[in-house]
Amino acid sequence: MKALFIAYNQAYYNEINDLLEAHGQRGFTQWQDIQGRGSKTGIPHYGDHAWPEMNFATLSVLEDEKVAPLMDALKAKDQETPALGLRAFVWNIEAMY
Repeated sequence: MKALFIAYNQAYYNEINDLLEAHGQRGFTQWQDIQGRGSKTGIPHYGDHAWPEMNFATLSVLEDEKVAPLMDALKAKDQETPALGLRAFVWNIEAMY
């Protein structure tokens, strides 16, 4: 099992949910209105007057074989509109119940 953490511009909210659904991934936890800034070229998303946009994040635990197709789809989405900002990270899950 793997944990997939996706941090993204709030504008992607529905698209991320649709993408998870399209890949048969039902379970997830989401956070809304989180602040951040990309490590390479991303602009700040602080929710203030200077940087009004915000980020959302989604965490989903999935089977190993679902990781590559989802990561490919997320990377393609980010490459379509790189200025919005989207990053995904994968961790190993040691145990779950």
